Amino acid sequence: MTSARLAAARVLIAIEHGRTTLAAELEQERPGLDQHRDRALLLELTAGTLRWQNELDALVASCAGRPAGTLDGQVRAILRLGAYQLAHLDRIPAHAVVHESVELTRALGRARATGFVNAVLRRLARGRPPGALPRRPGPDASRQAQLAYLSVTLSHPAWLAERWLDRYGFDATERWCRFNNDPPAVTLRPQGRMTRDELMAALAGAGVAAAPARWVRDAVQLTSPAGRLPLALSAEAAAQDEASQIVGHALGAAPNERVLDMCAAPGGKTAVIARDMTARGLLVASDHRPGRVRLLRGMLARGGVQAAVVQLDATGPLPFRPVFDAVLLDVPCSGLGTLRRDPDAKWARTAAELPAFAATQRVMLDRAAEVVRPGGRLLYATCSSEPEENERVVEAFLRSHGDFALRVPAPLAGVAGGEALVDAGQYLRTLPFRHGLDAFYAALLVRQRAA
Repeated sequence: MTSARLAAARVLIAIEHGRTTLAAELEQERPGLDQHRDRALLLELTAGTLRWQNELDALVASCAGRPAGTLDGQVRAILRLGAYQLAHLDRIPAHAVVHESVELTRALGRARATGFVNAVLRRLARGRPPGALPRRPGPDASRQAQLAYLSVTLSHPAWLAERWLDRYGFDATERWCRFNNDPPAVTLRPQGRMTRDELMAALAGAGVAAAPARWVRDAVQLTSPAGRLPLALSAEAAAQDEASQIVGHALGAAPNERVLDMCAAPGGKTAVIARDMTARGLLVASDHRPGRVRLLRGMLARGGVQAAVVQLDATGPLPFRPVFDAVLLDVPCSGLGTLRRDPDAKWARTAAELPAFAATQRVMLDRAAEVVRPGGRLLYATCSSEPEENERVVEAFLRSHGDFALRVPAPLAGVAGGEALVDAGQYLRTLPFRHGLDAFYAALLVRQRAA
């Protein structure tokens, strides 16, 4: 049994207990794996199993003769892990998957379940049982059939698939679900004085295949499936999702402005803003928790970003007067727009949580507005797909703040074809099925000058 598989099982068990996240558990387990290939396998096994969890549970249930939810939690995690390898990884022989899963069951103290695990996975190794997964529905299929396919076969929470289905229709929702189930490519932004062309040349020299990103003019996307940034280039470039970079550019920060980036950790958008400012002006970056502030300081220091870093609570009074030309408020949110990168959030989030997120977001937006100068702008942003956290927060803000008005966040500096990202002529909205990007939202609010 490989150490990577044992680590993967521990990660999945911890996440199922609901006390942690995939990112946090990977940080705990990676130091115990010496080889890069083992660390890569750990990520592939855990992220892949979480992406396809509903599908895997259906396959396990069809071979076990009972619902996966009735199984012991550790045994269920082992079976999901084995089923993922059998269903989605063709480079690992089926007999090896079964053997490793049995040994894993024994190593985790479930020796009495080894025969059961062996029987279930051997059954699955012979092929998917007929009827285990709902088939793609035809054009005249019922709503129930569409939701069964989206939630089980494409492995998404039924409540979320239903919301997307209502707003965008079946074909768009299907593309969105498939997008979330594909591992994300690595997108890089240059740091310091390095240009995109210089970064691409450096990557080529290191034997890493890359191409210009589709939307952000100075971003680079690695084109190899196993592509990663060479350690020697870590000071010249940083990994950051393209949609996240677009939000940073949407603030429209300019040289010699006073700019505040609230809720800034880990610091990617701060770095984008600094690049747009060409390192001239005043840039302040803040976050609340001490660990987040340390993370922010470290990333900005590694990227050579000149910014004042302060610790503050964005739900309370801010220690500033209304002096900022531009404020970015990238609020804490459900993260439902980034399920491709954080597949554990699929199963951790519920619709019942959205009102609480929205309530906090409204308080933060009120606080941010207090420090914008007359004529200045405030960019409210989330990585959520849901209206409760997006336009409904902005609409409520505008009803109570007559001195602010909505403006179109375009043209976007540093973004090619940015007008295609403006939804309904008002908001910046990136959508997986339309733009090939994670689902981000931003609204640009301008404070009116006194008459």
